[in-house]
Amino acid sequence: MGYNSLASCVSDLEKNGHLIRIKEQVDPYLEMAAIHLRVFENQGPAIYFENIKGSEFPAVSNLFGTIDRSKFIFRDTLDKIKMLVDLKTDPLKALRNPLKYSSAAMSALSALPWRGGRNVPVTFAQTKISSLPQVVNWPEDGGPFITMPQVYTEDIDQPGIMNANLGMYRIQLGGNEYVLDKEIGLHYQLHRGIGVHQTKANAKEQALKVSIFVGGPPSHPLAAVMPLPEGLSEMTFAGALANRRFRYFYDEEGFCISSDADFVITGTVEPHHNKPEGPFGDHLGYYSLKHPFPLMKVNRVYHRKNAIWSFTVVGRPPQEDTSFGALIHEISGAAIPKEIPGLHEVNAVDAAGVHPLLFAIGSERYTPYLKQKRPQEILTIANHILGKNQLSLAKYLFISAKEDDPQVNTHNIPGFLKHVLERVDLTTDLHFHTKTTIDTLDYSGTDINAGSKLVVAAAGDKKRDLWSEMPASFILPRGFNFKVVLPGIIAVDGPKFTTKEETATQIEAINDVLKVYALDGLVMMILCDDAVFTAENINNFVWVTFTRSNPSHDVYGINSFIENKHWGCKGPLIIDARVKPHHAPALIKDEQVEKRVDNLGKKGGSLYGII
Repeated sequence: MGYNSLASCVSDLEKNGHLIRIKEQVDPYLEMAAIHLRVFENQGPAIYFENIKGSEFPAVSNLFGTIDRSKFIFRDTLDKIKMLVDLKTDPLKALRNPLKYSSAAMSALSALPWRGGRNVPVTFAQTKISSLPQVVNWPEDGGPFITMPQVYTEDIDQPGIMNANLGMYRIQLGGNEYVLDKEIGLHYQLHRGIGVHQTKANAKEQALKVSIFVGGPPSHPLAAVMPLPEGLSEMTFAGALANRRFRYFYDEEGFCISSDADFVITGTVEPHHNKPEGPFGDHLGYYSLKHPFPLMKVNRVYHRKNAIWSFTVVGRPPQEDTSFGALIHEISGAAIPKEIPGLHEVNAVDAAGVHPLLFAIGSERYTPYLKQKRPQEILTIANHILGKNQLSLAKYLFISAKEDDPQVNTHNIPGFLKHVLERVDLTTDLHFHTKTTIDTLDYSGTDINAGSKLVVAAAGDKKRDLWSEMPASFILPRGFNFKVVLPGIIAVDGPKFTTKEETATQIEAINDVLKVYALDGLVMMILCDDAVFTAENINNFVWVTFTRSNPSHDVYGINSFIENKHWGCKGPLIIDARVKPHHAPALIKDEQVEKRVDNLGKKGGSLYGII
C-alpha cells in the first residue's frame, strides 16, 4: 500500500495490533527512553506517546523494533526493492530474465523525486527547537538529541537532489555551549557522505546548507541508513520503497524541504565552526564522550499539522537499530559480497556493537594444486573488506574459507568461532594493522578515531579438538579465576587494570605458569573484570571482548614471538578486555525512572500485559 505520512503508518499499525498508546503524561527526560527500552526488550509493539511533558507534539518510537513489524510496514514493496538492489549490483540479470525484473524497473522509474513549488505549503507551520520533545535517553547524556533524523545536504559543485546525501547522524538539540533555539550540534562519523559535502564547502569558505527531516513515511529514515550501491540516490530508494515519489520543494531561502516530513529544521554549518557535542549513550553500550563537532546555526523549524515526533533509543545491542540492520540485510545482504571478488558473506556482529567485530567467509582458490591449504585468497579478501566503506572501521576480522565447510555461516557465532579456532595457526594467521582508524564511538583505541585492527584468517583442515572443559591439571597464577565461554575459549578474571606495565607483569606470570603445558585445545583466553558475566552468554562474551580491547595494545599470547616483524604465539591468544582508564563509561539505567516504568506495567497502566 505504501504510506504518504508517518501518521498513516501509525494508524495502520494501530489498526492491525502493532502499536499501543501511552496515555499517561511522560517525561522526555529518561522516562520515554526507559519505556521504549522495556517494550523493546519484551519484543513489544510500536509506542505512541500522547502526552509529553513540555511539548505539544506527540511522539512515536519502536516502529522498527521487530523484523516482522518492519516487513509488515513494507509488505507491498519489499520484494520489488530487493529486486532493484539486485539489479544495481548485477544489471545483466534484467537481460537474462526481463519478465521477473520488469516490476523492479518500473518501481525505479516511478521513484524519481518530485519537486513542487517554492512556497511553504499551508500544511507547514513554524516552531522552535525548545518546543520539540526534548528526549534524553541516558543519565549522562549532554542534552536532548534527535535520534531518528534524516540529514539532507547537497554537493555545492553539483547542486540538486540527485547528487544530494541523506544520512542519519545524531543531532544535539541543547545543552553544553549551544545557544538555545539558535544552535544545535551535528555529529557524524568517518566515511559519511555529508563529510564530502562539508569538505567541498570548507574549501570554498562557504556555509553548507543543511536540512534535517524528522518523521515522514517510514521509508525515509530507512533510506537514510541504507548502505546503497554507488549511484543509487537515497531519495530514489525512499520513493521506491514507499511506492510514493519523494516529494520536496525549496523554501524562499533555498533550503530543501521534504514535503512529507513531520518536522524540518533548516540551518547552516560554517567552515571550521565547531562546539563540544556529547556525551551520548551510544550503540556500543557506552557513552561517546564530549568532542568538537560541527555547529549548525538554526534558520527555521517547520512542522506539519498534526506532526508526530519520531525517535529511537540507542544503547548496548540488541536495540531497535538491530532490527534496522536485519531489515537492511534482508534487502541488500547479497550486495556487498558481489562487490568484493571471492567474498561469500560478511556479518558485522551486532552484539559486539557492529563495528568492533566482523565475521566473513571467502573462497580459497589460489593454489588448488597443493594438498596443504593455508590462508591466501582470504587474506586478499580481508584487505578488500577493510577498505570498504564503514567495514573499514572494524577492529577484529575473523575470516574463513568456504571450501573447508560450506555449511558454516557467519550469523552462527558459536559455530563460526568453533570452525575458525579449530583451524587457525596462531604462529602464522594473525595479521595486525597498527596506528589506523577505528569507529569514532570506540574508546578502546589511543584517541578518537585512532586504533588498530587484527585479521584472524583460517583455512585448511581441522588442526585440533577444542576443549569444552578444562583439564583438572590446568592452573593459573594465584588471584586469577576462569570460566569456560565456548569450546576453546575461557574468560579469566583477576586484578583490575592499573597500568600497561603492571599488565605486562601479569601476562608474564600467566605465561610462566602455562608455557610448559600442551594447550592445543585452548585457543583464546579473555582477560576480563568478571569471568562469570563474560561467560554467561554469547552476547556478553562478544561485547566485553571486542568493545574493551585494542588489538595492538591488548593482544598477548603464551610463548609469543616476533619473526621478521610478524607477531605470533605458540600457545593460546590472550585478549585483555578489562575496563581501562581511557575507556568511556558503560550505560546504566536510572533506578527511580525504572520504578515509574514498572507502575505503567501494573493493572490499569498503559503497558499492562506488555512488560
